[in-house]
Amino acid sequence: MLKLFKENIKIAFGSIRTQILRTILTILIIAIGITALVGILTVVSALENTISTDFASMGANTFNINQYANEVRQRGGKEREIINPIISYPEAVAFKNKYHFPFTQTSLSFTATSTAEVKYLAQKTDPEIRVVGIDEHFLTNSGLETTLGRNFNRFDIDNNTYNCIVGSDFEKGLLKDVNPIDKIISIRGARFRVIGVLKEKGSTFGNSQDLRVLIPIQVARSLFTAPKINYTVSIMVSKKELLDEAIDNATSTMRRVRKLSPVRDNNFGIVRSDDLINRILGITKYLGMASWLISVITILGSSIALMNIMIVSVTERTREIGVRKALGAKKTTIATQFFIETMLIGQMGGLVGIVLGILIGFGISTAMNFDFVIPWMAIFAAFATSFMVALVSGLYPAIKASTLDPIEALRYE
Repeated sequence: MLKLFKENIKIAFGSIRTQILRTILTILIIAIGITALVGILTVVSALENTISTDFASMGANTFNINQYANEVRQRGGKEREIINPIISYPEAVAFKNKYHFPFTQTSLSFTATSTAEVKYLAQKTDPEIRVVGIDEHFLTNSGLETTLGRNFNRFDIDNNTYNCIVGSDFEKGLLKDVNPIDKIISIRGARFRVIGVLKEKGSTFGNSQDLRVLIPIQVARSLFTAPKINYTVSIMVSKKELLDEAIDNATSTMRRVRKLSPVRDNNFGIVRSDDLINRILGITKYLGMASWLISVITILGSSIALMNIMIVSVTERTREIGVRKALGAKKTTIATQFFIETMLIGQMGGLVGIVLGILIGFGISTAMNFDFVIPWMAIFAAFATSFMVALVSGLYPAIKASTLDPIEALRYE
C-alpha cells in the first residue's frame, strides 16, 4: 500500500512537471485567495495585539469615572441632547474622601495642556508636550513603570514639590546624551526637577504616549488655570472578584457626591478597562469576516480553475489511463493518482499563499507600527482552506478518470 502511494506521488510530480506553466498559473490563482486570507488575518492579529498591549496599561482590574459621552433622551416626543457635566476638582476630591471600598486605591488626574513647550538649558521642544497633573497612585493605576528614577510619593503630592516624571522620548531628544535624573527643565517659567523616566509606550493610532510630563496635581492646578477642567477618577481593585461590587459601590458614592435623587439617571460614566478593550476588539472581527468573504470569492475561482486543469489532465491522459487499467489497475488506484495530484497542487498553492500573506501582513503591520505576531490561526485556516479546495476540486476529475472504459480509452488519440 505504501509502495503504491509513493508511486502515485511520483506520477503526480511527473505530470506536474510536464504541464509546468499551467500548474504554476493554477498555483498562483489558489495562492491569491490564500494570500488575501492570511494577509488580512495577519494585520487583524497584529492590530488586536497592539490594542491589547496599549489598553492593558489600564489594568484589567481598573475602572474610571469620566464625564462620559453625550446621551439622547426622549422629551415630549422630541430628541434632546443631554450633556453630562464635567467632573470638577471638588467632586473628584469628595469622591476620593468618601469612597472606602476594600482592596482599592483611587487616583485623581487631569490633562493640564497638550501643547506645552519644555526647555532644558538653551534647548526647547516643539509645543506638543502633554502635561498631566497626577497623584501618587496614578502610575500604579495606569500600569505605567519608570525605567529610571522613581514615582511620586505622598510627600511629593502633599507638599506640592516641583518634581516631574518625563516620557521616554525625552531621552532621545531634549535630554539626549545626559542622565535625565535630577536635571532641571522649565515649563511655563516653572522649574521642575526630573525624578523619573517612564518606560516607552509607543504610539496609539498616531498619538505618542512618550511625549508627556507628569507633575503633582496641585502644582498643575496652580500653573494651568483653564476653565471647566475635567478630572478623571481612576480606581484599581486588587482582587478581581470584587470588581463588580467595587463598581456598584463607586456608582452609589458618585451619585451621593452629585446629590442625585433615586429617580434620576447617572450623569457620569463608569468605564471599565476590560470593557473598553473588548469593545474595540469587537470591531476587528468585522475585518476578519471581510477577509473570509474576499477569500471565499477568490478561492471559488481557484476551485474552478483547479478542477478545470484536472479535467483537462484526465482528457489528455485518457490513453495512459486505458493502458494502466488494461494492466490491472483498479478504479481506486486511478482515482487516488489524480486525487493526489490535485492535493499536491492545492497544498503548493496554499503554501505560496501563506508565505506571501505573512510577508504582506508583516509589511503592513510594520508600516502602521502594529505589534506583529505570527498568525497561527490564519496559517491553520489557510492550510484547511487549501485542503478543502483541493478536496472539492479533485473529486470529480478523479471519479471521471476512474470510470473510463479501458477499451474506449485505448482507442483515444
